[in-house]
Amino acid sequence: MGPSPTLVTQVHILSASRCGLYKGCEFGQQEYQEPSPSQQRETMSQSDVNLSSQSVIIVTENIRRSANYKPNIWKYDFLQSLVSKYDKEEFVMQLNKRVMEVKGLFVEEAGVLKKLELVDWIQKLGLANYFQKEINDFLESILAYVKNSHINPSVEQNLHVSALCFRLLRQHGYPVLPDILSSFLDEKGKVMRKSSYVGYAKDVVELLEASHLGLEGEKILDEAKTCAIKSLKDAFSLTSINVNQVSTLVVEKMVHALELPSHWRVPWFDVKWHVEQYKKDERMEPILLELAKLNFNTIQATLQLEVKELSRWWENLGIKKELSFARNRLVESFMCAAGVAFEPKYKSVRKWLTKVIIFVLVIDDVYDIHASFEELKPFTMAFERWDDKELEELPEYMRICFHALKDATNEIAYEIGGENNFHLVFPYLKKAWIDFCEALYVEAKWYNKGYIPSLQEYLSNAWISSSGPVILLHSYFATMHQVTDAIDDFLHTYEDLIYNVSLVIRLCNDLGTTVAERERGDAASSVLCYMNQMNTSEEKARKHIQYIIHEAWKKINGHCSSQVASVEPFLTQVMNAARVAHTLYQNGDGFGIQDRDIKKHILSLVVEPL
Repeated sequence: MGPSPTLVTQVHILSASRCGLYKGCEFGQQEYQEPSPSQQRETMSQSDVNLSSQSVIIVTENIRRSANYKPNIWKYDFLQSLVSKYDKEEFVMQLNKRVMEVKGLFVEEAGVLKKLELVDWIQKLGLANYFQKEINDFLESILAYVKNSHINPSVEQNLHVSALCFRLLRQHGYPVLPDILSSFLDEKGKVMRKSSYVGYAKDVVELLEASHLGLEGEKILDEAKTCAIKSLKDAFSLTSINVNQVSTLVVEKMVHALELPSHWRVPWFDVKWHVEQYKKDERMEPILLELAKLNFNTIQATLQLEVKELSRWWENLGIKKELSFARNRLVESFMCAAGVAFEPKYKSVRKWLTKVIIFVLVIDDVYDIHASFEELKPFTMAFERWDDKELEELPEYMRICFHALKDATNEIAYEIGGENNFHLVFPYLKKAWIDFCEALYVEAKWYNKGYIPSLQEYLSNAWISSSGPVILLHSYFATMHQVTDAIDDFLHTYEDLIYNVSLVIRLCNDLGTTVAERERGDAASSVLCYMNQMNTSEEKARKHIQYIIHEAWKKINGHCSSQVASVEPFLTQVMNAARVAHTLYQNGDGFGIQDRDIKKHILSLVVEPL
């Protein structure tokens, strides 16, 4: 079977030392103490879920809990009816022609600001893949100016240009320091005011966007973020906005940035919004706008074909009836997969991740909602041993769930590795699912005992139960050029990145679902753990969780600031996984409630063309 699988075994249940980021939190109520090695061993021992020596008690009659999830709104017949005229070759030819025409704009545009804005719009409109060489050549020249302080004096004093320049360079992994932004803050920590309201608003929005690409220790960007938010709220509150001074376009951009910064948004989900913004831009290039529409519609046609194919797979699997207690969320799962990787060449990534996320939801509902605690012991053992025999006396739905996941895992491992490398891939996929189920079992034990862990103890397990490691492992295999024995080294290199992205996924989930989960009596989330530990209000607990998310993003930014071409696709998908979590849970439970924000995203993604 090849090398022993270690997905992230060294950090199976991460020691509390990782939680050093909580020290000196903004509330200053209590500092977390670094646990001693003996305390770390004790924590891991308490969380151990090796069940092989435990006797099994099967409960055949019990009262099942229910989350009362509403039936799936995306019907099979509707999905199969999706059609698009943009899947024809003629539109591909038009698109390629427009790409060549847009490349000419890089030659025509002479000024720094105009070229920066051209690159920015190309990225926001989802077109960067067509112009990588042109973008990199331009940014290389800009970096040389920045390093040698050769930026034109008139440009150097322009906050909009400096912030945009910094953001684009950071997004592409170039080593640029945030010092170029410090001169735009006054001695009181406020953004220096322009005489023009419009210019001021645009500058501060750009500063706010740039500040979210900060790394650990960059206090300048922390200050910039704080003062940008305060400046926008003070100057453009609903009661003080002067419609004669500030255009609707600027106000829309300000609100958009305050709701969620672009760095935390799924780029592809935001394309339509940016298209509408670009239509109103005074420097709009008709060729670029037409290309953006063509590109979106042709990719949507591809996604339609894929979701139809996956809906047939889900229908033919024939397990929906037996798993009717669980969330039937095929289309939402596909939406998440497309958010991680939208480009047509990543069809396999979307297929694998859609299947993975579906099973994550089903298994999560087994542990959280439907199964008795007694049933969960042998169910977890079945995963640990990857053996059907453990399920012989368990309910039919558990056997169906386990068999379906086994089959899907075998299929994915074969598609990734082929006949020759199946043995290199399968052990890691299997280990990822085992870790996920064991983490869910730890939470079930806490719930069964009525135990509320500390925030540190909760997070040391919850980053795994977030499903982040499972999802990112599949993404890693999908973006590798070749499956090799070097996976252990790779996973060790990026274990901290996987941890922090998983942390964002878990904490966004907790912030979005805490109210609903508390109402139905689910296990404690990070919000409740912190409230209980610190004896504080829910409002302060939520602010602290948001603070942890901000700190995690700084670490993600640091890990992803790479220009190594071979790992760039993986790092992009890793960041997108965190961004999908923000989208899903920004205004509540995106998986639990189908007919709100997420419905709009799905309609935009696969139903409504531009």
